[in-house]
Amino acid sequence: MNDLRVYDSILEVIGNTPLVRLNRISEGWPCSVWAKLEFLNPMGSSKDRIARHLIERAEADGRCKPGDLILENSSGNTAMGLALVAIQKGYRLKVVVRDRTSKEKLDQLAALGVEVVKVDTSLPPEHPDSYNNITPRLAAELKDGYFPDQHNNRENNEAHYLSTGREIWEQMEGRLDAVVIGIGTGGTVGGVGHYLKERDPKIQVVAVDVEGSIFTEYFRTGKVGASHPYLLEGLGDEFLIGTADFSVIDDMIQVSDHDAFHAARDLARREGLLVGGSSGAVIHAARQVAASLREGARMVVLFPDSASRYLSTIFNDDWMRDKGLL
Repeated sequence: MNDLRVYDSILEVIGNTPLVRLNRISEGWPCSVWAKLEFLNPMGSSKDRIARHLIERAEADGRCKPGDLILENSSGNTAMGLALVAIQKGYRLKVVVRDRTSKEKLDQLAALGVEVVKVDTSLPPEHPDSYNNITPRLAAELKDGYFPDQHNNRENNEAHYLSTGREIWEQMEGRLDAVVIGIGTGGTVGGVGHYLKERDPKIQVVAVDVEGSIFTEYFRTGKVGASHPYLLEGLGDEFLIGTADFSVIDDMIQVSDHDAFHAARDLARREGLLVGGSSGAVIHAARQVAASLREGARMVVLFPDSASRYLSTIFNDDWMRDKGLL
């Protein structure tokens, strides 16, 4: 049956992304694996969902008003989702990004007319100009503006509870054993995890972190350890943030830059799926999860964004060699 619809706004196209079985990369695994292709959202990532939800919730209760400047810190994907929402609704947008943000993301933000502030990632977390500190300070100086604060605003999690989690449950017809999702802000794994566990507490929710982030040590020990630099965009943090909901996570797997990037390149060559490094981290971790599942189990992995944002980095042999990864 054809589902050819006409939409009144590009914002209506956000969500309802396909779930596709991975047949080649999972050869020999005891379980079947389906990937939620979030890069098919209009601006190319799962962050389109939270961008629309955060602004529409804020509009509804007056936190975001006509003519406001929206300010947010982002690895790039939330920034692009917010750019779409801002353009469609008539807001201005200023974003704070880490200096390791890919050239492709920065070029796309420039094309969308977004004001960008780049932060030196070598600054220690406690520095007032570090990534997680500078944006709240800039927000406090705003006269007519709104700071969604995706890293501490649980409406981030709510966006995925109301949409992504529901979609996965319905697409899998309620029959799944595990879901493997990266943890950056924690909104996706938190929202999806809550939705699925409300319906079947036996579903295993696995979060995927990056080596260098503090999340895994905190999950395992309850202590906030030291972070160290990493290259992967979109996963991990050097701060414990408010949207990181560990209560629905059964396990957390930490993946290196090397393994994440090579797994992303492998997905391109074996499945024809051009996805980013966070998706590579997820499929690398999923292999470990699969080893613990029964024969015939059903697993869902979530791929947040596409390779188009990393062609000059992860998919560039010279860059990979320069970083000692190839």
